[in-house]
Amino acid sequence: MKNLLKLTLLATVGLMPLAAQAQEKTTINWALWDWDATAYYQPIIDAFEAKYPDITVEHTDLGSADFSTMLMTQLSGGGSDLDVVQVKDIPGYANLVKANLLAPLNDDIAENDIDTKAYGGLIEALTVDGNVYALPFRSDVWILYYNKDLFDEAGVEYPTNDMTWDEFAEKARALTSGFGANKTYGGLFHTWRSTVQLPCIMDGEHTLDGGSYEFLQSCYERVLSLQEDGAVPSYAQLKTSGTHYSGPFYNGAVAMLPMGSWFIGTQIQKVQSGESLATNWGIARYPHMEGVEAGTTAATVTSIGVAANSENKDAAMKFANFIAGPEGAKVIAETGTFPALMTDEVLATITSKDGFPTDETSKGALKTVQSYLEMPVNLKAADIEVVLNRAHDNIMTDNISVEDGLKTMDEGVQQELNK
Repeated sequence: MKNLLKLTLLATVGLMPLAAQAQEKTTINWALWDWDATAYYQPIIDAFEAKYPDITVEHTDLGSADFSTMLMTQLSGGGSDLDVVQVKDIPGYANLVKANLLAPLNDDIAENDIDTKAYGGLIEALTVDGNVYALPFRSDVWILYYNKDLFDEAGVEYPTNDMTWDEFAEKARALTSGFGANKTYGGLFHTWRSTVQLPCIMDGEHTLDGGSYEFLQSCYERVLSLQEDGAVPSYAQLKTSGTHYSGPFYNGAVAMLPMGSWFIGTQIQKVQSGESLATNWGIARYPHMEGVEAGTTAATVTSIGVAANSENKDAAMKFANFIAGPEGAKVIAETGTFPALMTDEVLATITSKDGFPTDETSKGALKTVQSYLEMPVNLKAADIEVVLNRAHDNIMTDNISVEDGLKTMDEGVQQELNK
């Protein structure tokens, strides 16, 4: 009996280190949206937990419709158990920073030797008063889609990865032919104001959140001139008919389409299903203004941060670094989604996908040198959007001159900033 007791005690003592190890395992909670509809969430967690078996990642789905509001509410309560925070957009990021709900990541970036330049300017764009509060991990950039068959028929050379907007306009006019239902347009600028305005912020000297908007004049004049010449569908025509930008491209009615990289996957899918007739297509880098380096573009960004009141900051930081770093980028790319960090390995993963154009220009189109946010970090971003959109509509429908429309932007935005 005594021997049995000794064996039991020895066994118990022997298991104590294992029990202690099990108790040391850290669980972190990731705030996100649309768990069921997002392909990379589970693979990211699986890959991270395989590398860090001492950390378990759970998630809280706050939904996409009111994500930013729900997140602010939970974090502001003080008793939130959220550790890792997904940030949906720039207005949401600005509000979280203003409320001191995100932990600064500067020390973490320095300690881990994170190459901020590898993100093409996105980390700098997320810097507020010298501090970075979130790392970019998802991003879409603006590029140019084109229909090779229409170029071949018109005898026009394909776009390159170093094409100016003046060259774009020249090609658009040369590619335009036909009348009525049989007309082929050289290009299409969707009704979003960004399709017209973005080229003019690529010099890095101007932004869309205040000051004088006179710098946009050349961009408006170029598009309005193409519209007047019939080289692109009119804004009024697109707006009135509610035409989605994809339709004319699918139907072979448009030769060139400036649009975000999010359209690549859809175009591939529609070609495979037979819904897109633009089967011989390619992409090129976003055209640039004279004096702006090729590969400069605009971007949308989804970022990842650490809750300021998290009790598991070290583990949360590891997870944020993993998602935004090379390993996370590779996992994201393998699901057909575009990460913010475009390494050679990630680009190879994306461009090797079935249906992706095989020409060298298309393969290099996603390699950027500088990315600017469509709207910089500003607490009044939503109000500024209203003013800019209203003036844009009036300019593009010829209800107001370009000069007067830009003055309207100046005055309207300044009023919002003064409130």
